[in-house]
Amino acid sequence: MSYTHRKTKLEYGDFQTPLALAEMVCRKLIELDVNPKVIIEPTCGIGNFIKAAANSFPSASKIIGVEINQSYLRELRAKHELLQDERCEVKHGDFFEFDWTSLINQFNHRVLVLGNFPWVTNSQQGTLGSENLPKKSNFQKHTGLDALTGKSNFDISEWMLIQVVQWLQNRDADLAMLCKTSTARKLLSYIYSKKLNLASCATYTIDAKKYFGANVDACLLYCKFDSSSQNYFCDVFSSLHSSECHRIGYQKNLLIKDIDSFNKLSNLYAVNSGTKWRSGVKHDCSGVMEFRKIDNLFVNGFGEAVELEETYLFPLFKGSDVAQNRINATDRYILVTQRFIGESTENIKSLAPKTGRYLEKCGQYLDNRKSKIYQNNPRFSIFGVGDYSFQPWKIAICGLYKKLDFRLIGEIANKPAIFDDTVYFLSFDSERVARQTFELLNSAAAINFYSAIVFWDEKRPIKSSILNCLNLARLADSEFVTADARR
Repeated sequence: MSYTHRKTKLEYGDFQTPLALAEMVCRKLIELDVNPKVIIEPTCGIGNFIKAAANSFPSASKIIGVEINQSYLRELRAKHELLQDERCEVKHGDFFEFDWTSLINQFNHRVLVLGNFPWVTNSQQGTLGSENLPKKSNFQKHTGLDALTGKSNFDISEWMLIQVVQWLQNRDADLAMLCKTSTARKLLSYIYSKKLNLASCATYTIDAKKYFGANVDACLLYCKFDSSSQNYFCDVFSSLHSSECHRIGYQKNLLIKDIDSFNKLSNLYAVNSGTKWRSGVKHDCSGVMEFRKIDNLFVNGFGEAVELEETYLFPLFKGSDVAQNRINATDRYILVTQRFIGESTENIKSLAPKTGRYLEKCGQYLDNRKSKIYQNNPRFSIFGVGDYSFQPWKIAICGLYKKLDFRLIGEIANKPAIFDDTVYFLSFDSERVARQTFELLNSAAAINFYSAIVFWDEKRPIKSSILNCLNLARLADSEFVTADARR
């Protein structure tokens, strides 16, 4: 495969749907009593969904495919038997420029939008220099640090699915799309946040490795729309052939992984629990800010031995250290240049001259950090610090690992442990309170509560917003906790 061809496939998130899978999807839709008069595939590629739909839905009066890639259209049009079906029509068009509303509004009959949108993020396409993007906007309306630190990165298919949902509002219609499972959930969240109409929703897990050679959790997403229903749940099936499911959906303004399990423990949920899980230090310059201690020398990320005072140096635990229980000692250290966000860093050169000279020497690396959070802040600033960073006892968990493993960590050589920004933690002045809280978090009730709301297939399944949902005070007083845990 040539570089240009490979780049084009990456740019367009190009995973052509095998005909066998397209036929399985259509059979599932028939089982669900989907009976459209008009079928539209907005990115039809080489036409396998068009062919499957034509064979599966004889009562459909119109089947329309749109595709931007001319080579795919030539391949599709070479399938003479398909285009001999007078119901089928293919058009050349760019999804992001096409007038979809006018097309949809031509039809008063039930419409099915069917297909497989690109499986690529806007940041991936930006890296490739791609123009296959919607007009830039923070469509999820993230604000502050969320917008600046990457939460506005999104799958292109998410944006495209949102457009389809908007076309299909206030009419009887169906949507059936192959996508990442996480994208399906994000669409449900969007529909809920905008209080849009949704009659029903389901996902059916597919083997993305088998059909697309992709190591992602993927599904067939099916949504049914009408003019009035607002049912913000999704039934999750393990395959296209499974008849058993569990239901995800919104409870107490939170997307729940297993509604039935959550309802049994919902009294432990609180919008403002009084508990505040924090994330670790963010500095975006590990070569300068992080060290290994080797034979009493501090060696930075560039392999340079550096002379530093220990004034601003603290023991560092990475997310992998926390997840793998390497918490009793460490040879990693980090420079913590501030005690709170926005604190002046001018005093470093007088309080710790060697550290000050080192930071000045490496200043170009810190000055070139790309994130906007460092703009208009003191030089050498970091984020994720406050009084909580310097308390002696902490309970920590890594957000990236797919297990609820809480760790209790005390001081290391009389200094508080510091974590990287993949770790969430609670901090304590009192060892006794820290141990009591640690026991609560490891109780069956706490584990079951979190298990009902954590989506393990996400890139960062554990988040502070999820951890903060558990009311620890209520848990300590509840019938779910044993006497030993209360002690």
